Amino acid sequence: MKYLDEYRNPEKVKALLREIASITTQNWVIMEICGGQTHAFLHHGLDAMLPPQIELVHGPGCPVCVTPLEQIDKAIAIASRPDVIFTSYGDMLRVPGSTQDLFSVRAKGGDVRVVYSPLDAVGLAEANPDKEVVFFAIGFETTAPANAMAVLQAKNKNIKNFSVITSHVRVPPAMEAILGSKSNRVQAFLAAGHVCAVMGFHEYPSIAEKYHVPIVVTGFEPIDLLNGMVSAIKQLEAGESIAENQYQRAVKFGGNESAQNTIRSVFQSVDRKWRGIGVIPQSGWGLSPDFADFDAEIKFDVGDILTQESPLCIAGEILQGLKKPTGCPAFGKECTPQTPLGAPMVSAEGACAAYYKYHREVTHE
Repeated sequence: MKYLDEYRNPEKVKALLREIASITTQNWVIMEICGGQTHAFLHHGLDAMLPPQIELVHGPGCPVCVTPLEQIDKAIAIASRPDVIFTSYGDMLRVPGSTQDLFSVRAKGGDVRVVYSPLDAVGLAEANPDKEVVFFAIGFETTAPANAMAVLQAKNKNIKNFSVITSHVRVPPAMEAILGSKSNRVQAFLAAGHVCAVMGFHEYPSIAEKYHVPIVVTGFEPIDLLNGMVSAIKQLEAGESIAENQYQRAVKFGGNESAQNTIRSVFQSVDRKWRGIGVIPQSGWGLSPDFADFDAEIKFDVGDILTQESPLCIAGEILQGLKKPTGCPAFGKECTPQTPLGAPMVSAEGACAAYYKYHREVTHE
């Protein structure tokens, strides 16, 4: 299968693992940004086959995990209204808010529906003119173009009963927040290929130079990930820090300009709160004033929401690479996929879900 089997070739994987072992002379801490890459490392067992000097830590690149509790609670408040059809991707329904989740709202009679595209939500609004249809627009640079397109389509069709609650975040400001922290442990990044397919990696060379960290753009297959590791370790061992692209079949330096223009036509750069981390300046996109009529927070007046985070959840430390899921005392006990305390245990890209699914041992380091 083109672009799949050739990137899972066992002999090539073994050769890359031997190369990594041969070039590694000291301890290094490397963070993969994306939760999809975290799952790929654990699914293929690559993390367990790396030399013991290499410590993988897992970044904040899980859109469900970093959606702030305030936005979850606002979504629940809106979804609980009898005049609303609330739409979202499936992952969001089980993410715990302060007191309940969207599944609980649906169990109590709320009209909460899973959609596979924001355009499906626009279609629901057209088909149900007597209802307000709200879409939970979360995600990184990968989902922002489609969500922007949905808002544009609703505006072009003069659909008045469609709105979005937005929680879009950007990767480069988060990388700088991690690197600028006094407690930072990250010495190199594997950057998310799908994000860079949209945005390119033109923002990364200056970050690599400023913080003296290698940044390597990678894909999601075993050979993609291991090629990224080889590049990162070679740079670390040589004392270099540049941005490299190991995902050239999908990523260009400047990215997809058409998608970027679509984002900028609807959204503007804003400060954004990340769940468990806090506010990161200019790390998100919010609707620009021209599209305020599609802002569900304004339409339903849910600006002031009091939240209450679980005192046991250490998701913020995990998302910054300060701890691993197995270092959480609640992992596998109070917090399981059936009884999650935080989003990383229920999201398909969550690090805690990956460790639980692939049976990584509890360490409580």
